[in-house]
Amino acid sequence: MVSSAKLSLERIFLSSIVAIMKPPLSADELLELYFIETRHKLLDVAAFLDRMERSGVEEDFRLKALKDAIPLLENTGAKRCAAILELFSDHSEVPIEKAPGKGAAGAVPLSGDAE
Repeated sequence: MVSSAKLSLERIFLSSIVAIMKPPLSADELLELYFIETRHKLLDVAAFLDRMERSGVEEDFRLKALKDAIPLLENTGAKRCAAILELFSDHSEVPIEKAPGKGAAGAVPLSGDAE
């Protein structure tokens, strides 16, 4: 007699194999599944930029990096994500003496902005 735990593991394994073997989604399927979610994210970025402008914020390195990333969305060749990650990446090889905050800033500070 086969235990129910073993059968359960076999089902999980088989469903994983089926998921791996599933063909990629068509353009229509991708649009149907992700358009509304992606539209929401784009509107969220626009709303954030509007709030920043209304707040009278001085140009901040994070805001500059975000604005610099927007034109990269129009690149072709399906390398948009890599280009944006590259823009936000810090390629310095010398560690800073002390972090300016609690965690990562998410963009590379311009000289003089790290303090």
